[in-house]
Amino acid sequence: MQKISVLLFLAWVSFLFYAGIALFTSGFLLTRWELTNHSSCQEPPGPGALPWGGRGEPGACWMASRFSRLVLVVIDALRFDFAQPQRSPVSGEPPVSLPFLGKMGFLQRLLESQPHHARLYQAKADPPTTTMQRLKALTTGSLPTFVDAGSNFASSAIVEDNLIKQLSSTGRRVVFMGDETWNDLFPGVFSQALFFPSFNVRDLETVDNGIMKHLYPTMDSDEWDVLITHFLGVDHCGHKHDPYHPEMAKKLTQMDKMIQGLVKRLKNDTLLVVTGDHGMTISGNHGGESELETSAALFLYSPRALFPSAPAEEPEIIPQISLVPTLALLLGLPIPFGNIGEVIAEVFSEIEDSQPRFSALAQASALHLNAQQVSRFLHTYSATAQDLQVQELHRLQKLFSKASADYQRLLQSPQGAEAVLQTVIPELQQFLRGVRAMCIESWARFSLSFLLLHLLAAGIPITTPGPFTVPWHAVFAWALMATQTFYTTGHQPVFSAIQWHAAFVGVSESRDFTWLSAFLVGANTFASHILFAVGCPLLLLWPFLCENQGSQKRRQPPGNEAEARVRPEEEQEPRMEMRLRDAPHHFSAALLQLGLKYLFVLGIQILACVLAASILRRHLLVWKVFAPKFIFEAMGFIVSSVGLCLGIALVMRVDGAVSSWFRQLVLTQQKAGEQSSLVCTGAGSSARKAQPHLLPPCSQDLLASGTSLFYNSRS
Repeated sequence: MQKISVLLFLAWVSFLFYAGIALFTSGFLLTRWELTNHSSCQEPPGPGALPWGGRGEPGACWMASRFSRLVLVVIDALRFDFAQPQRSPVSGEPPVSLPFLGKMGFLQRLLESQPHHARLYQAKADPPTTTMQRLKALTTGSLPTFVDAGSNFASSAIVEDNLIKQLSSTGRRVVFMGDETWNDLFPGVFSQALFFPSFNVRDLETVDNGIMKHLYPTMDSDEWDVLITHFLGVDHCGHKHDPYHPEMAKKLTQMDKMIQGLVKRLKNDTLLVVTGDHGMTISGNHGGESELETSAALFLYSPRALFPSAPAEEPEIIPQISLVPTLALLLGLPIPFGNIGEVIAEVFSEIEDSQPRFSALAQASALHLNAQQVSRFLHTYSATAQDLQVQELHRLQKLFSKASADYQRLLQSPQGAEAVLQTVIPELQQFLRGVRAMCIESWARFSLSFLLLHLLAAGIPITTPGPFTVPWHAVFAWALMATQTFYTTGHQPVFSAIQWHAAFVGVSESRDFTWLSAFLVGANTFASHILFAVGCPLLLLWPFLCENQGSQKRRQPPGNEAEARVRPEEEQEPRMEMRLRDAPHHFSAALLQLGLKYLFVLGIQILACVLAASILRRHLLVWKVFAPKFIFEAMGFIVSSVGLCLGIALVMRVDGAVSSWFRQLVLTQQKAGEQSSLVCTGAGSSARKAQPHLLPPCSQDLLASGTSLFYNSRS
């Protein structure tokens, strides 16, 4: 068998597995079409009159703006309980003492002293809880795709309609300070920008101190309409230490003082929003969908009254993407086209009017605009893609039609308005929440196409190439050792357990080596897969070792020379690597067989992950456990298959070099044998007459010499 044919055949089988992985990935991981449509003030979201006379005039788009300025403070990984005070779980008992509780006391003082101006929410983020995914959701109002988690440190520009582009298109001056990820997502949009690198998680101060240096001078100037800051110290402190470390208390105290300075500088026409993009685990990591990872703080404050009543004892839990339509309508912007979030209704109450009816009507108007925008998105999306559930889509459209008709009847006949309002608002909220649930359900399509390709690849016949057969249990043991090494070196198949510190091994912190750092993290994570795959051809020594042990057991003790002379062939039989010289084609076939066996075992592992993810696709922890496990196994298979091909190519290259040298050695020995043939002829005649079955003494010496040279060269 030609050596190049072996490599090509292994590459083809690997491609079958790659195709299966790609098919399953496209059907299992959360996916959706990204629409490039954009909302505009000139195009209302639906038929009917716009509330409060909004007709595309400046400051009165779909809805008249309530604020002309916005300060958006993103504190990376600001978990909800980081903004909570220390409270006693039971009356009369001392409060629970945790290093991070009560460090943002200024927020609590605002909530108590100005209950109509401030509100704290628990914002639930959608997994995956990585920064780039959450920033997309916080600006577009859409659900992030799970596949995008891999590009967390190589973000691409957002093509969907979003708040930042809407602000820029209406002439608002947007100033940004902080995480450089925003520059990748929104290139060339900001009127002023100060970007800081975000990859060095061991640096707790550079980004935050850099923002603080320019924050207050920018606030005092009149060169901005929207000011966005993205602090990274809390997130980096979690990665470097954990939430319970004293450094976390220091960072939260710093953030609390920063917010206090902002509030002192706010004007009546300015809205302050403080939010975390996600939370963090007890070890300080994030990326999954655990309660601590998806729980983020959201704080709203306005110098003028914004809320009709005091906050509830327990903060309300809202989806994080609810911030997008809320900010859009408060700032007099159209809601981004692909938004599926629900407005925070209570911020649209008529505070100046003492009648509850007008506050409820204002809330219904905001919800109706939001529902019209979402309905328009569903109509456009369903015409582009066919992955929404048809029956559920029809049910939701009927619900929206009924709610919209009730809302129009409410505007036309004020009689019985209170009773109609009691049904319109719940209907609109039910529609918006049903759409979000349907999108989460529909954008996770499952396919078992991988199983078919796996069976196709597994059905490829594997021949038995003579003496070089590696038993199945040896291949299984080798693959299990690779998996065991993955876990024993501290790795786990979850994103939060990735050892990011490997990115800085041998890399200067003062320089930017993003690709090198990414390579180091990947090499550290999949080191066991690489080493065992490259070393897999060494398993061909398995039968030789067994044979050598068996021959040693059969060897007779010294002194039994008569029986040894009876079976001289057993003593002279070439063992170990000498078999390669007797049947080189068997060796190439053995490499192919070993490669196919190893790929089959790795494919079994992926198939198990696929079946688990398919059967448990509606399980609560599907994105926490099964999706990351599948991604790690798929990446491990790709790395292992490439390493296997490289290892086999290396063994073939070495074997080819040794074979060439051995042929030269044989030619040299043959020339030497011809020169001494005259001497050997006489001795050989005498020897054959005495013992015909033995070689002449000279030939035995030549063979022993060649064999010795060969073994020395191999070693």
